[in-house]
Amino acid sequence: MDYGLTELQLEIKEICHKIGEEKMKPVREHYDESGEFPWDIVKVFAEADLFRIAISEEYGGMSGGVMDTVIAVEELSRVDGGIALALAATGLGTYPILLYGSDEQKKKFLPRIASGKSLAAFGLTEAEAGSDAGGIRTTAVLDGNEYILNGTKQWITNGSAAEIYSVIAMTNRAKGARGASAFIVEKGTPGFTFGKKENKMGIRASVTSELVFQDCRIPKENLIAKEGMGFIVAMKTLDFSRPGVAAQALGIAAGALEESVRYSRQRRQFGKSISGFQGVQFMLADMATQVEAARLLVYQAARHIDTGSKDIAKISAMSKLFAADTAMRVTTDAVQIFGGYGYMKEYPVEKMMRDAKITQIYEGTNQIQREVIALCLIKEAASV
Repeated sequence: MDYGLTELQLEIKEICHKIGEEKMKPVREHYDESGEFPWDIVKVFAEADLFRIAISEEYGGMSGGVMDTVIAVEELSRVDGGIALALAATGLGTYPILLYGSDEQKKKFLPRIASGKSLAAFGLTEAEAGSDAGGIRTTAVLDGNEYILNGTKQWITNGSAAEIYSVIAMTNRAKGARGASAFIVEKGTPGFTFGKKENKMGIRASVTSELVFQDCRIPKENLIAKEGMGFIVAMKTLDFSRPGVAAQALGIAAGALEESVRYSRQRRQFGKSISGFQGVQFMLADMATQVEAARLLVYQAARHIDTGSKDIAKISAMSKLFAADTAMRVTTDAVQIFGGYGYMKEYPVEKMMRDAKITQIYEGTNQIQREVIALCLIKEAASV
């Protein structure tokens, strides 16, 4: 279909397609098995200027929008959703600075991210604060010209690989969610270390680890926006980033569909290709329809955000919900089409099915997305 992509978006798509086929595909099995972080591919991303996409030109970027990021993440995830996360998770960690950072903060941190020399990460989740962001226990206490951070963040994508972290901590616990604030923390800051690296079901090329703060002192000027704005910063960041998760899910689903069509034409049973059997044809037709519907919704969500609309929570949640559920359905069907071979690690759909699952969980489970959507609908009805 013609999605009306701009010249820049078509160029981004072509570049990412080439990187996926030539650089990522030959090594995706290795990184899935080893769980190593793909620094060699990250270097390729940087050389292709992919980290510049969403950052303003004045800070060394390309001034692209959410749609441009979605195009890149989808195309890379078509080959490997885990490796693509090095780019997508950096975007997540960058959004708090892009959306709410001071000019001084942007000048200091964004050029490093744009060049690909420093990856970023977003520190929100804790053991007792996943979907309940108001349950944060990490604290930040002002002491003169510094804030002292104490606490642990869990399951942080880009974990120990990043250099720049946007971290949500409580500055006034008595106020609940309104007592949260957002901060920029740099790797190497005394008192900031890393806990265990998680051994995951999928997206194994992406490093997921704990962030540990023990009397970690950061400059007062590393406060993003102002005290008490942390919850707003976090929620708005997720509104902007969820189409990126949706794009990851969409890419994984699209890759699984491609592999399924190719395999169905090659695999022969009862004297003919299994693509000739109506049962397989119907599965492929449903998979393709679901992928196309997801793509339309994800692209529309990204474009809606890029218009500057303030009302983005509902469409953002819808895109993540629908694309993630689609990825799980399509990859499950892909394994079924491959049959016994689909269950074996030597074929890519087994990995795609494992990778797809996390898209229903992180950046707000799909059950939370449904709550967000429903609350938006109720609020809209009440305002009529």
